[in-house]
Amino acid sequence: MTQGSESTRSGSRTTDSVLDRFERLARDTPEAHALIAGPDSLTYGRLDARANRLAHHLLAAGLPPGDLVALGAARHTELLVALLGILKAGGHCAVLDGASGAGRRQLVTLEPFAVLTDAAHHPRLDDGRGLRFLLLDAEAAAIAAHPADRPAREPGPLALRTLTGGPEPRPVTVTHDTLLAAYEGWAEVARPTPADRHLITAGPDTTALAAGWTRALCSGGALVLPERGPWTPDAIRHGVESERVTVIHTDPGAAARLLVPDAGAGTARELSGHDEALRHLRLVTVTGDRLFLDEQAALQARLRPGGRVLSVYGLAETAGAGTWFDLAQLPAPQDDPERSALIGTPFPGFRIDLPDGEIRLTPPGAESAIPTGDLGVLRPDGLLEFAGRRRDRLTLDTGESFDPHPVEAVIRTHRGIGGVILRTVRVPGAARTSRLIGYVTPPAGEPFRDPAPHPAAPPAGIEALREDLGSSVPAQWFPRELIRMRTLPRNRAGQEDRDAVPLPPFLTALPDAARGGAKSAGANPGPPPGPLLVAVTRAGCGAALTVVAGFLFLVLSKVFWPGATDLSTVPDPWASLFLVLYLCEGAAFAAGLAFLVWGRAPMLRRGRGRGITTAAHLAVVYLLVAWWPQDNLYRLADKRDWPVQAALVSAFNIPLMIAGLIVAHYLTRKPDSPFDSDD
Repeated sequence: MTQGSESTRSGSRTTDSVLDRFERLARDTPEAHALIAGPDSLTYGRLDARANRLAHHLLAAGLPPGDLVALGAARHTELLVALLGILKAGGHCAVLDGASGAGRRQLVTLEPFAVLTDAAHHPRLDDGRGLRFLLLDAEAAAIAAHPADRPAREPGPLALRTLTGGPEPRPVTVTHDTLLAAYEGWAEVARPTPADRHLITAGPDTTALAAGWTRALCSGGALVLPERGPWTPDAIRHGVESERVTVIHTDPGAAARLLVPDAGAGTARELSGHDEALRHLRLVTVTGDRLFLDEQAALQARLRPGGRVLSVYGLAETAGAGTWFDLAQLPAPQDDPERSALIGTPFPGFRIDLPDGEIRLTPPGAESAIPTGDLGVLRPDGLLEFAGRRRDRLTLDTGESFDPHPVEAVIRTHRGIGGVILRTVRVPGAARTSRLIGYVTPPAGEPFRDPAPHPAAPPAGIEALREDLGSSVPAQWFPRELIRMRTLPRNRAGQEDRDAVPLPPFLTALPDAARGGAKSAGANPGPPPGPLLVAVTRAGCGAALTVVAGFLFLVLSKVFWPGATDLSTVPDPWASLFLVLYLCEGAAFAAGLAFLVWGRAPMLRRGRGRGITTAAHLAVVYLLVAWWPQDNLYRLADKRDWPVQAALVSAFNIPLMIAGLIVAHYLTRKPDSPFDSDD
């Protein structure tokens, strides 16, 4: 079964490229906005000139034709300048997540000529292999000294090396021909104009941005970028409103957060009208995962009349293009919009084949189809419907396996359920016992109708669901429990992450659950050591380390502050008490240093938010380390030197009070929980 679409644009791809499109715009409209990012904004002319200078710099550094350059810039403006510069120099680019540890893991799979980054992110990306690093900030003067005209070298066949969006990302290459074909196919459907302002919510290391920049910069539009760091939900909404964004490229989760208020913010009737804050939006393209018809209709209802929501299906290998679906393509009203996730028809020039139900995508000019691992069905109306993923198949204890997507689609028809993921969960302590669990969320903008149960108890609602669905789902495929969550987890590409859903709360109370008992359910490691023995051992080790650290820093006190710990004139037993105090101060300082290095990770696992956790972590460190230097300085200071006394008290004691308040706030703040409960 084959579905294809012919493009009205033909014959230019052998002599044209996305670089040619961009450079023509830079020549014709040099003063038009290209990148909008606060003080880092650039016009087409300035962006082209800076990219040309960087291209000359790469050529002077010895970049061979067609070689790979990795890119991990911090600011999105610098990232776009560098990406264009690499292409202009005849290389191809791999964009990394330079702001987190993921960038180094991504770099391990590559053998680049060089890595473009900045001084702050250099340590995060350097994996010790001796790769060549070109620091954009440190070499800014040398880059600016190069000419602003385009270098003589022509682009090679490859444009990008990007990562797929599955649970195990793998690098794939994208040619200049594919990049242009993806843009042209999208442009025929979306009909962009030079007046458009685009915003891409995905991270820089995803296909959505690494290839999606063409949708703005090859059509004469402007690309709105975050001024610092990645986009956050609040920043996206503010950017869309303040910068008058007309086209947004996002995933289903981010689209729902943007277009539909949080639960309780409005009634269903209030949600039926458009949002004035998004009044300039005319097009929302949603990609990365399935988008059900009822979800797409709810999103489009939030736009002004004439606005469109496009569901886009594509691969990293095809620069994010493949098929598209618009509600206007439906020939008639649908009976069960909650059950259908349509991906529509191929982009102009692309072709879809369905051998054995698997979607195979062929971009323009390709000799063979690309297997996607996804399943599809061609409906009688000619529209392609998403039918699941091969990698998502679940296996029951009986050995039977099934595709969860059709079951999840049926469960979505139950009133009050918006999203659902099925997963088999091993029961801790049992050799071959697993439970089929359904993780469910309410529709966007709506709370669950009844109060959430205590998270340590199995949730209610399973019997009502079973009665409502009747025989629509085979008994063995029906979930044993329903776990109500606020949102479903998604990976970097915007796909629902089945492996990231947490263990059900009522299972974590079972033996060994917290220690990964499900992974070793069939093992018999023998009886664990008694709790008293473990406690005594830990206490003994802790006491020994405390004494050693205390004596070490007591010796260091005599080096840094001679005379501060002199007890020769103090009579017993007070001298002994002061000695214990000095030992405790040294031990506390050592504990503070250790907590600075190893304390933040376990605090983050408590789920109280990254910002408050970081503040509390530093506060605890200060509470531990402040006493050793403070007391030594205080003992050496003249007690009648009031300026010094005031300085010491203010410099140490006021921060101690602030640190205490931060810790108190951290301890009393309710941990963030993915579950819909008020524990």
